[in-house]
Amino acid sequence: MKNFMFILLIIISFINGQSWGGKAGGFLRMGMTARSIAMGGGFTAELDQNFPVLHNPAWSSFLINRHFGTSYSNLTLDRRLGSTSFSMALPPTAGIGVAWIYGGVKDIQGRLSTGMKSSKMQTGENAILITFAQRIVPWLSIGANFKILRYDLPITESDQLSGTGIGFDIGFLFKSGSYTTVGIMIQDISSNYQWDTSDLYATGSTPRKEEFPTIYRIGTRYSKKGINIVGDIGVITELEVVEFGENSIALPSMIGVLPRIGAEYGFLEKYFFRGGYGNERIAFGFGYKYELFKKNDSNIDYAFSMDWVSQTAHTISYAFNF
Repeated sequence: MKNFMFILLIIISFINGQSWGGKAGGFLRMGMTARSIAMGGGFTAELDQNFPVLHNPAWSSFLINRHFGTSYSNLTLDRRLGSTSFSMALPPTAGIGVAWIYGGVKDIQGRLSTGMKSSKMQTGENAILITFAQRIVPWLSIGANFKILRYDLPITESDQLSGTGIGFDIGFLFKSGSYTTVGIMIQDISSNYQWDTSDLYATGSTPRKEEFPTIYRIGTRYSKKGINIVGDIGVITELEVVEFGENSIALPSMIGVLPRIGAEYGFLEKYFFRGGYGNERIAFGFGYKYELFKKNDSNIDYAFSMDWVSQTAHTISYAFNF
């Protein structure tokens, strides 16, 4: 019965994935670090040394060291995705962080009105994250990410159209036992791009707001004797306008379900082997923990992932804690 339910969730995620995969803000939902991608991305309740606050901002108040991390994904079709982050505890019970996430497509061949080739152009999406978290009691924390968003689209060789906006994440983290943790995350609350194309058309145009889907996630982790198992499930929603007589109201409507699960095996507390399924792709990878200035202060990780249309990605990440 359990196997049947898991297979059913995977089938549902495949079917619904096409309905939300093209929504705004996709670069924030693809997975960012090598370790999390290799384990399926279900890190709502797991600490990611490369990017502690991405999957759940509440983690920053549980940090012991300062964490710096950077990641880069080499994707097919000339796409790129990367991030840089810094997080730390703010004694006695708080935590803070700041991060930059970027993505886009390069080497887009421009054309003149005659059809002749012009210069190559690129698109770019950027997000700045500012994080704050507070530990309410020793086993419970709440945190939030504030996002500043920007999307640049090339119009000509020298001109571009930009959409900007803001958004929020809220996360809760429960230290439920010696080996387990439970996390809850609401991603992209009111996140959007606002576009104004009035300068492009002689007749003018109306400013347009492009909303991100909001994702509600719950997840858990179990870690014991070198084996680490993580998983979460997300419900993807968008706002739908419902008419009530002469009035209308925007209510969340479910457009997808996203299950994610993965595992990691550690050997000698230095070598790590990983595999998982999530974000509609399978992945595997490995990691190495080593000493740069003090014991186990650095991690380097690699992940290979492939989605259901055989698009592949290679991700490498580096983390340093001090």
